[in-house]
Amino acid sequence: MRDFRNVVFLLIIAVFLLQMFVLKQDAKLAQEKEQIKPTVALSTFSLYDIAKNISNDTIDLVMILPFGVDAHSFEPTPKLMAKIMQSDIVVYSGAGLEPWTHSFEFKNKVIDMSKHVKLLNSEHGSCNHEDHDHHHHEGHEEEVDPHYWLDIQNMISATQIITDEISKLSTQNEELYRRNAKNYISELEMIDAEYRKRLTSCKKETIIVNHNAFSYLSQNYGFKVEALSGLSPDAQPDAQNMLKLIEHVKEHDLSVVFFESFVSDKAMKSIAAEAKVNVDVLQPLGNITADEAQKKLSYKDIMLENLEKITKALECE
Repeated sequence: MRDFRNVVFLLIIAVFLLQMFVLKQDAKLAQEKEQIKPTVALSTFSLYDIAKNISNDTIDLVMILPFGVDAHSFEPTPKLMAKIMQSDIVVYSGAGLEPWTHSFEFKNKVIDMSKHVKLLNSEHGSCNHEDHDHHHHEGHEEEVDPHYWLDIQNMISATQIITDEISKLSTQNEELYRRNAKNYISELEMIDAEYRKRLTSCKKETIIVNHNAFSYLSQNYGFKVEALSGLSPDAQPDAQNMLKLIEHVKEHDLSVVFFESFVSDKAMKSIAAEAKVNVDVLQPLGNITADEAQKKLSYKDIMLENLEKITKALECE
């Protein structure tokens, strides 16, 4: 009888220990699950910069476009596409900048940011969201200027959208995200104020570029852009356009012409040599170079660098 009681006692102890082990494992799994960060994939540097400044390392951010790669011609690898597919939210720039999105089947939440901002068409008129949708479905995305992140108000709109979405994704951090978004928007407003201040009184009115990525800046801050090619940076230089720009530089006594990051500088260097002026680089911020990434330059840093160069080119007081 005593042996039977001992066996029962041991069984009770064993069951108790097993329950404790199971509860401990469940708690461990719950804790690990809680510690797994949500993943958000973003297609361009400007969108990535917003999310990075808001999230404070509480979210795993995937920069879809590798640093040093041109946004216009990028195609993701199968490995990267699998990572995008697994992301909780995918935010892409839209407005025809990423052709790969047209055939991509997104698994989770996806945001086409171009549908939440004010767009310009190729003639630099405004384009509302309904017009943009029409262009999209009719296959005329080339009519929309995709460089909308150079408009500070568009960046503020994008910041608000991204903040709302990641707050739903990680509700326990919403207060942090709202606070960071407020600070980031204050920085954007400072950039806008600096542009307006510095570009108010200038002797020149036009900058010369090889690819017209700066219409949002020129519209907002009252200067003009003459470009060797249109919205596509891959367009072949036209000899007639090159001659026209050389004449414009000489006629208006300009001191510098610009090419953009990720675009060949050969044509603009030829124009500069013929017109006997300097050549410099402007950063359209669709992406940043590997060197800029290594220096940890932000959207704010590069926008202010662009301002310095534009101010000098326009001979602003």
